[in-house]
Amino acid sequence: MPSAGNDYLDPSAMKKVEVQEKYRIDKWLFAARFYKTRSLAAEAVERGRVCLNGVRVKPARTLMVGDTLNLHIGNFHYVVTVLGLSNKRGSASIAQQLYCETEESRQQRELVAERIRMQPKMFYAKGRPTKRDRREIMNLKYDEGR
Repeated sequence: MPSAGNDYLDPSAMKKVEVQEKYRIDKWLFAARFYKTRSLAAEAVERGRVCLNGVRVKPARTLMVGDTLNLHIGNFHYVVTVLGLSNKRGSASIAQQLYCETEESRQQRELVAERIRMQPKMFYAKGRPTKRDRREIMNLKYDEGR
């Protein structure tokens, strides 16, 4: 007996709706916790810091399982394979299940982090020099010429 207008309750119809959902690259990067906000993720994609399968893309480009992403975030370079799709940001443990970073990428990232750690710390002054500091600076400037 055919149903009269109750097709929306059919489980097979629900699966079709789920399959048609699009997973934008900027939303996925936000959900996978590579960026703090979706707008930062979209900006990175537009600036060419994110490549999908070796090609620059726009933020609205859809992702599929098995795609490879090259990400440049600060000094670090990530090469990840998409394992799962999500448009919603969840906990960090759920976000880590969405991708798999290549071993080579992980080693390169650790090497860069070690190099950054080994660099000497920059000297930062706390603000304007005090009256005493100014006097010492003046003495150093003008006493050298004598």
